[in-house]
Amino acid sequence: MSTKFRIIGALEIGTATIKVVGGAFGGGKLSILGHSECPSVGVSKGTIVDSDAAKESIRQTILAAGQNAGAPIDHVFLAQSGGHIDGFLGEASVDVSTPDNKVSALDIDRVCRLAMANEIREGLSLIHHMRRPFLLDGKSAANPELLSGHKLEVGYWTIYGSTRKISATIQILRDLGLKVADLILSGQASGAMVTTVEERRTGALVLDIGAGTTDYVLYRDGRAYLAGVLPVGGSHLTNDLSLGLRIADEQAETLKRRLGHCTNASEKTKLVWLNSDLTMGAHPFPIQTVEGIISTRVREIFEIVKTRLGEAFVPERTTAGIVITGGTSKLPGIAQMAADVFGVPARLGGPPSSVIEPLRDPSYSTVVGLFHYKDQGASGIADSAK
Repeated sequence: MSTKFRIIGALEIGTATIKVVGGAFGGGKLSILGHSECPSVGVSKGTIVDSDAAKESIRQTILAAGQNAGAPIDHVFLAQSGGHIDGFLGEASVDVSTPDNKVSALDIDRVCRLAMANEIREGLSLIHHMRRPFLLDGKSAANPELLSGHKLEVGYWTIYGSTRKISATIQILRDLGLKVADLILSGQASGAMVTTVEERRTGALVLDIGAGTTDYVLYRDGRAYLAGVLPVGGSHLTNDLSLGLRIADEQAETLKRRLGHCTNASEKTKLVWLNSDLTMGAHPFPIQTVEGIISTRVREIFEIVKTRLGEAFVPERTTAGIVITGGTSKLPGIAQMAADVFGVPARLGGPPSSVIEPLRDPSYSTVVGLFHYKDQGASGIADSAK
């Protein structure tokens, strides 16, 4: 392989599966060279709970992806998710310091540093600073340098997570001979994958619903405005079915995949029959009961996200609507339910046409999106400071 190319892995340690995509940047172009997916062991709600079991799953996935890519993977972009991740807003304002009232680079640097100066509590570590648009005398300014004004303001949404949990994951990778090239919030990786520059400019909300978590990121004026993680996902739908119908988790998963729907689309009298071996048989359930359990939980997920967004979610400033991705996005009717809850159009998010077919499944949005996030950093998606 040419020395211009260097294999780097994109790694997502999910609740249901561990995914790795091997790629190389060269000549200003990203080439996807291989990928692998293995069942996730030792992971719950996006967080490693059994280091030894998770390490072996990661090792197998990394090794297989490297073999497919044609070279070992020793550096990774690591997706960050899990219920321990949260964020807060830091804001600052400064008076324009120049005699002619034109904003200087020093003014911009000063207000950015002040807005990011909030200390993170002990036991927590920084993952991302997400800069919001500048305000100059109360008006949005994409690049205020040399513009005339008196008061310059900016805000940063700061994403943080448990130091212990982040460090434990990094240590596992180090034990496997892997270096973490960057930590990237899963929602931002997915957002870079399933939205366009124009959609981010006009405003969009990306919801990546995996097995154990729902990652969300709100875009406004072309930038990530607010993001977070909800420790609820598709596995909770399975658990609800298992408890509500008093059936095994395996049966519940089969029902979800076979008959899952986010609206009560079936006739009340229509039944599904299951034997204990998951085949059609003598144990009847009304299909509407299955649909009702699923739709209740999905609606709850959307309503919790909407509550967390609070006043930051403004329908009039989210004209590109809701973009849903992740493995659970394949549930029929999920986009319509999102539209009903948020009051804006919703659609399923897909990858660009350049992505090869095996990776076009929505469950790959995060791991492939890690590369797109890094590749599009210059556009402001990945901006971590000014």
